[in-house]
Formats: sequence, C-alpha cells, structure tokens
Amino acid sequence: MNKINQKDINNAAWAACDTFRGVVDPAQYKDYILVMLFVKYISDVWQDHYEAYQKQYGDDDARIRRKLERERFVLPQVLLTEKNDETGGETVLDEFPATYYSLYERRSAANIGELINIVLDHIEESNKSKLEGVFRNIDFNSEVNLGRTKDRNKRLKTLLEDFNKPQLSMKPSLVSEDVIGNTYIYLIERFASDSGKKAGEFFTPLKVTELVARLAGPKPGDRICDPACGSGGLLIQAAQEVARNAGSAQEKRNFALFGQESNGSTWALCRMNMFLHSFDSARVEWCDTLNSPLLVENDRLMKFNCVVANPPFSLDKWGAESAESDQYNRFWRGVPPKSKGDWAFISHMVETALEKQGRVAVVVPHGVLFRGAAEGRIRRKMIEENLLDAVIGLPGNLFPTTNIPVAILVFDRSREKGGIREDCKNVFFVDASREFVSGKNMNTLSEAHIGKIMESYAARAEKEKYAHLAEFAEIKENDFNLNIPRYVDTFEEEEEIDIDAVQVEIDNLEKELAAVRVKMAEKLKEIQR
Repeated sequence: MNKINQKDINNAAWAACDTFRGVVDPAQYKDYILVMLFVKYISDVWQDHYEAYQKQYGDDDARIRRKLERERFVLPQVLLTEKNDETGGETVLDEFPATYYSLYERRSAANIGELINIVLDHIEESNKSKLEGVFRNIDFNSEVNLGRTKDRNKRLKTLLEDFNKPQLSMKPSLVSEDVIGNTYIYLIERFASDSGKKAGEFFTPLKVTELVARLAGPKPGDRICDPACGSGGLLIQAAQEVARNAGSAQEKRNFALFGQESNGSTWALCRMNMFLHSFDSARVEWCDTLNSPLLVENDRLMKFNCVVANPPFSLDKWGAESAESDQYNRFWRGVPPKSKGDWAFISHMVETALEKQGRVAVVVPHGVLFRGAAEGRIRRKMIEENLLDAVIGLPGNLFPTTNIPVAILVFDRSREKGGIREDCKNVFFVDASREFVSGKNMNTLSEAHIGKIMESYAARAEKEKYAHLAEFAEIKENDFNLNIPRYVDTFEEEEEIDIDAVQVEIDNLEKELAAVRVKMAEKLKEIQR
C-alpha cells in the first residue's frame, strides 16, 4: 500500500464525523472522534510491531507478547466473564486484545458502547503512568450524548467502520507521526469552527499560536509552560519553534513541556495531543492554575524559561477572595478585580518565569491595556519594574469565540535589574489590526503577516502607522495606559471633497431623475388606455 498523505487522512478523519453531525453537539462529539483516532493509532502501531515480531519469532506467541510488553503503549487482553450460579465459578464469555480491531470485529454487538468503554478502561489501567484519567470523561455508552440504544449502536458501528478505511491506517510503515499529529490538530481546528463560543475551552487558532510561540522565542534546553494549555496547541507550537532554532537533531528534542488545564475533557485531549506528537514526557496537570497550581517543586512554583498562554478572557469569579493569602505570593503587585482574571493570569505567568531571563507571551483582550483601578496599578508596577517588552495589536474576528480584536503582551525578565537587558527602558508597540486574510466565518493571519510582525519586533524600529518604540517617559506621561492608538497613529486623512464637482453631479442626477419620471408618466398613460 502507498504512503498516506496529509490531505487524505485529514479528509477521512473529518468524514468520520458525519455520523454525529446534526445529532450531537460538536463540542461533545469531538471527544469521541479524537479518542477513537488515538485508539486507532496505538492499535495500528501495536499491530505493525506484532506482525514484525511474528516474522522474527514465528508462532512463539509467548515471546512475541513479552516483546510487546515493552511497547510505548501496552494493549492487554480483555477477559469478559459472568458468574456461574451453579458452580460458583465464572464462565468466560469472550476474550480479545484491547485494540480498535477487536472492537471493529464486534461492531454489531448489542452492547458495543459498553465494550468500547471496557477496552478504554483496560488500556488506561495497563498504561497508568501515561494514561491515568485520560479516558475517564468519555462514555461511549452514554444515552444522553449518543442517543437510545438502537441509535447509539448504529452510530458507533458506523464510526468504527469509518475508521477502518485505508486512508486512516496509521501504521508507521504507511504514515509518519508528524502527519498523525497534524491530523489531530486539523480536527481540533475544524471542531472549534463548528463549536462557536464553546471552542474557547480547547482551541487557539493555529496562526495565533505560531505568532505567540515565535514572540516567546524558546530555545534548545528550555523549560516551556502553558498554565492554561487547553488542548495543547501552544505547547506544540513552542516545541516546533525550538526545532526551528536548533542546529542538531539532538537539540531539536532538547526541551521540556509543562501545562495545566482546568477542564477535564480538554486536559485529556491535551494529553493525547502530546502522545501523538511524541512528547510523552510532557507534564500536563489537571486543575485550576489560579487557585490550585500543581506545577510546583519543593513547595515553590516551578520556574520556566518560556511561559505562553491564551487564558480565558476576563474570567469572572476567578478566586480573588483567596488571592491575598496566596501561599506563592503571586499577587503581591495587587489583586485583580474578581470579575476580570486577566491580570491574575499575567501575574502568575510573570512569577513563574525565571528571574532575570524568563520570557512571557500572552494573548489578552484590549481592556487589559487601559482599564484602571487595581488592574491599572498592577500594569504600572510591571512597567516600572521594566518587565514589559512589547505590545502587539492583532485584528478582530481571529477567534471562533469572539470577534473582538486582541493583543499579545511580551514580558522579558532579562530586562529587570541584574538582567542582561536592564538598560532597555522602552516598550515596542505594533498595530497589526489591519493585517489579516478575510474569511467566511473568521479572519486569519498569513505567513507574510507573521513575518512582518517578527521582522519589526526584532528591529524595534519606527514604522509609520504600524510600529512605535515608546520610551518609559512617554508611557508615564500617558499614565501607564497602553492603548495602542496612543502610540501608533493609524489615522488616515479623508480625501478632500470637491464641493463644486459634487454639486454638478447632483444637478445631473436630478435632470436624469426628471427625465425618468416623464417616461414613467407616459408609460402609465399607455397602460390606462
């Protein structure tokens, strides 16, 4: 069989969603599709290796099984039994390996939803160090999500058949891991487009993640963190950015990924995303970052070279009540208002960046740039500490969840006292709000737009109606308000209007209108005869 290309596997995976469209909410059915993709992937790898060992060891099944026990993911045997009331013992009803193919063979079973759940339980139990909790939020036997028994069984049978198409073979001999990982991200992006506002829980547009990662500038050897990681897109992009900046193959894999996510289903998607990109050692915790940070060591917050995030915009009830007594002292500059958690996330990110060298890139709504009160005081302190490096304004309608324009703030702790950039006392502003490719439902950034932003950021040079380097005194004069139009003048003078020419045009139009009215009157007389 020929190698499978990216387009074919993407199309086949998206077509598998047809079973659920119109009956199940995209925000829900994404979990079923992505879990099945993951199970199919590990099953294909297992099958591929089983066949290779079979050629090597013939019919010595025990030896083959011993070899397979050292696989990246172990797929155990499933033994289904029932109690025998007469003998008191148990009767074996069925035995099969916990793979996609076993489920495919049993796709017409009356309890197929239950069987899928059993297989997931066995896979998770046999790979506890990696997969513990990953499948706990998914139920293939759910009447609420998948309908009553007859409809549910029909949908699950179709789903299993769709994943048996040749284009969705994920054997290492036919398709690379990069392609499979890209398919996973492609599906998440398509689901986000269909999910509307619910997409914010798990998705950041691909081009936005690329820009954030490039602004953060991770390098080989870095520890990289996303404290609001969603399905992991920003962490993947940061890892790919390391590869872009690396020289050798060894350097390309020389980094460590960390994340935290509060939504259990989204956390599970992130874990699978890491595995599909071969980032098995990534540490992704499931809990609320602001109230219960789990990325700690020796009772202190872990520190990172790069911190990136697209946290929830203006999160209400984020935990301001307990912030003053925060054991990690993250909010010493001030406690943000309880109805807007933006500066709470920023404070956490800055505090987890390594002193005198860590970098932070975070997506924020524009209110973060100019709102006053507690937020204004925190903003002022960070600017006075010389932490803020750049403010990048982006276009509106880049996200499926909102059409508002957003900005990226870049903080650099090498600018603080004792850091190698402590002499840098300015902030670079970019207004890229008019730089986008218009789309049917959403706008997007092109490679050229990202390239232009990065080129300007690297040069830190003035560019009329696009970029401005603001000295500390100028920002102070603006009362530490970072609203981009205060620094980048994008006003376009309107073309002068020639009043005389306009009057002539009006006169001509009135003459034409009078002539039309005469003709209409004549036509009406003819009709009335």
